[in-house]
Amino acid sequence: MNLKIIYLALEMRIFKAIVIIIACNFTQPLFAQLGFCAGNSGSPIFSEDFGTGTANGPALPAGTTTYTYVNGAPNDGSYTITSSTAGYFDWFNIQDHTPDDISGKAFIVNASFTPGEFYRRTITGLCENTSYEFSSWLLNLHPRSGAGCPGNGIPVNVKFQILDSTGTNILAEGDTGDIEDKTTAEWGQYALLFTTVPGQTSVILKMINNGSGGCGNDLAIDDIVFRSCGDLITLSDTTNETSIYACEDDGPVSTTINATPDFSIFTTHFYQWQESTDAINWTDIPGETTDTYTTPLVNTDSYYRVKVSEDLINISNDLCNVISEVFEIILVPTPNPPNNIGDVRICENIENGILTVRVPPGIIVNWYDAPTGGTLLESNNSSYTTDTAGTYYAEAVPTLAICPSDTRTPVTLEFYPLPVVTDEELFFCENTNITLEAKVTGVNYEWNTGETTANITVSQPGTYTVEVTDPRGCSNIKTILLNQIDLPVIDEVISTDLDISISTLNEGEFEFSLDGVNFQDDPIFFDIPGGVYTISLRNNSSCGIVTQEYFHLVVPKFFTPNGDNINDVFKIDGIDSTPDYEINLYDRYGKLLKSSYNAPLQWDGRYNNRELPSGDYWYSIRIEDKVIKGHVSLKR
Repeated sequence: MNLKIIYLALEMRIFKAIVIIIACNFTQPLFAQLGFCAGNSGSPIFSEDFGTGTANGPALPAGTTTYTYVNGAPNDGSYTITSSTAGYFDWFNIQDHTPDDISGKAFIVNASFTPGEFYRRTITGLCENTSYEFSSWLLNLHPRSGAGCPGNGIPVNVKFQILDSTGTNILAEGDTGDIEDKTTAEWGQYALLFTTVPGQTSVILKMINNGSGGCGNDLAIDDIVFRSCGDLITLSDTTNETSIYACEDDGPVSTTINATPDFSIFTTHFYQWQESTDAINWTDIPGETTDTYTTPLVNTDSYYRVKVSEDLINISNDLCNVISEVFEIILVPTPNPPNNIGDVRICENIENGILTVRVPPGIIVNWYDAPTGGTLLESNNSSYTTDTAGTYYAEAVPTLAICPSDTRTPVTLEFYPLPVVTDEELFFCENTNITLEAKVTGVNYEWNTGETTANITVSQPGTYTVEVTDPRGCSNIKTILLNQIDLPVIDEVISTDLDISISTLNEGEFEFSLDGVNFQDDPIFFDIPGGVYTISLRNNSSCGIVTQEYFHLVVPKFFTPNGDNINDVFKIDGIDSTPDYEINLYDRYGKLLKSSYNAPLQWDGRYNNRELPSGDYWYSIRIEDKVIKGHVSLKR
């Protein structure tokens, strides 16, 4: 062994001994606050998880606690060992803390009215001048605002103590402080650190109740652990990597690993490297006792770590050394290409196609546009979404290293065409039916009327749609805008002198006729002799004819009895078309000048063979039960 290293180690041990002697001359013991090992911990020297099973117990060995064991819910000053607290007062029904336990048990304590020891355990075989960590998991069993205690219960408060083997000298102690009620059960871990002095190989661990008994201060204890504490030892290779993940196909791997302590606990360091094939079972590597280690060429997963102690004599004693982090060399196998779960064929009106492959856990998928090389389209996704038809290629890559599959899996996206439809605008005549046609064959039909035939017959205007679906499930929608051609509706027919004017209540491209044969676009007929006419109207799309009988009566507004044979007499044209009529003429004073009953009337402006002067004369025309009155001007 290097004499310089031995010399330095002896110097440090002498220095520690002097410090401890000086400390022991003080009247008060050394105390420490609770805290965890800031470096690496060694393997557990002692652990207690209180076992498993559904039955309570067994009781702790004599001398382990000052509390009394009961087989059920403990009262103040008693305890039980159980996997369930169901029915225990208003406490939480908890599970123990130990990971992966089935019916795991915990140490259940109902605190005494006076402080007392929950737990005592003697630990032997320790190493002198070595730091240790004593820890335990605690849980306040009382729920906040529980039914058993008005308000909140008395908080849990526990003192951790380390005493020498005589049980009289306190080496270290610390309090958890108040652990208050919670709304849900919460385990919390607490720890105490201390360092053994020269010649000290055993200690007594204690957990003491600081709080008072009564309503509250009820707790569960689990997973008590005592282990060594040393520097944090980090492992890294020459490139500062803390592990190596290499592709299996790249061949054997070797590297040099450096161990770096943080000097938080130890002042000197002695090493023993270890190796493992499963990171569980470890063996020492003969002769590897420095802070560096060069691995052999390995072609299987290999794990390396180093044991470290402050004194050489402790390097082989697992009660006294600590263990570094683990350096992994993982040889990652080339994965199989992804499993294609099916090419995708979808209708072209679906916006995107989703291509999917399946890979095992620990494998990611990258998508490319070519079987080799090509452009990376998407990474780390077992699905790829695109709106472009074609073949895409999925490559499997382990998450640990870039070791892509030897081949890529092709996945094809194909878009099916939709059934071809043509929208239409159609017209039909009022009071008729029309047949609407999908005009697509070999498909299923669904009209917005609820009908499922290729054609439907309707009689109302509006918008009609039919969804046609082919055997592949692809659908398209045809829209038919159906317009109704309205028949003309006659509003009134008016005679103005010899002219006949026709008006309608609705608008349209109408044609007009007085005989049902000859039609014109103009609704006014000029210079039409009096008489009875059949007014006919039709739409120019041949949707039918609307007719109305009309009596065209031509009553002149004036006449000029001057003997020129032009408009010399007053006569009413067309009145003889009706069998029942009567005509009476009056002067301005209401004197009857002339009358006629069911016979044409002609008046030359005379009364008793005497010419009447120019002026207005009044007439009354009765046609059946209708009376028409007006006046005519006599002009000389």
